[in-house]
Amino acid sequence: QVQLVESGGGLVQAGGSLRLSCAASGSIFSINAMGWYRQAPGKQRELVATITSGGSTNYADSVKGRFTISRDNAKNTGYLQMNSLKTEETADYYCNAVVVTAVVVATKVNPKNYWGQGTQVTVSS
Repeated sequence: QVQLVESGGGLVQAGGSLRLSCAASGSIFSINAMGWYRQAPGKQRELVATITSGGSTNYADSVKGRFTISRDNAKNTGYLQMNSLKTEETADYYCNAVVVTAVVVATKVNPKNYWGQGTQVTVSS
């Protein structure tokens, strides 16, 4: 199987920074797009940032200029650098990846989405 594990969450004061990591493991041939999402209590899950296998990035308007998404293909790991954090960005942050497995290669099916378990980010005033 494929597993995604997020880390790096925690408590930070407003204006501070955190760096989240997403480590993928399992029968991975390659990872296409990777993304970060967040969900605050009682709110819908929202897209934060995405990055393709070629390094093309996309960000939610609310985080442009403050957050940076990146990846290390050799390590099958993605990152989200979050700067100038705001209290309203307190949420559970989730990693998503579109993964090509050996089974996908052999059977020619579409790559599959996987989700991590989430990591909690709390921004205090």
